[in-house]
Amino acid sequence: MFGGAFDPPHNAHLALARTALQKLALDQLLIVPTGHAWHKARTLTAPGHRLAMAKLAFSSLPGAFVDAREIERPGPTFTIDTLQALQAENPGAQLHLIMGADQFAAFRQWHRWQAIVDIAIICIADRAVSAGARAGFDAYSGYQDRFLSLPMPLMPVSATEIRQTLATNPGYAERLSGTLSPAVARYISSHRLYSSV
Repeated sequence: MFGGAFDPPHNAHLALARTALQKLALDQLLIVPTGHAWHKARTLTAPGHRLAMAKLAFSSLPGAFVDAREIERPGPTFTIDTLQALQAENPGAQLHLIMGADQFAAFRQWHRWQAIVDIAIICIADRAVSAGARAGFDAYSGYQDRFLSLPMPLMPVSATEIRQTLATNPGYAERLSGTLSPAVARYISSHRLYSSV
């Protein structure tokens, strides 16, 4: 499972999904856009738009499937609820939770994080040249074997920066070819997402 706001989904998200599928030899990777994000201070873009963009962003990646369950679930969205549902649907399967290093940095603040570690192997994108995410595993005494590092190329891509750029340059999405897939860029342009002008 690879969850996130995907607001918008960008090329670093796609690279992480591709790396996870290859390095972990996953049977499938569920891309799960966040529903009501209890931990986000800002209001997310409408769920329908984020779901549509996720489908466009990951449609060409074999083995990746966009799952709308968190968007369809009423109330706050918690990763543990999704993982427990997936465990019930796939008895005997080893679940993996894919996340970026930024998410891992706040992992102890997640709702029932210990239960998450009991259910899934936590796989963290490691874009640093040094020990990177692996150094953070030491803080999880007794759980170190439940964490894996996914070496990734350095990709300075940020959804926050994309939104900030498009807030004042609404027609600029299709020029962000190194950051967004062409289909996502077209979707953003046609729906004038993130524009504040």
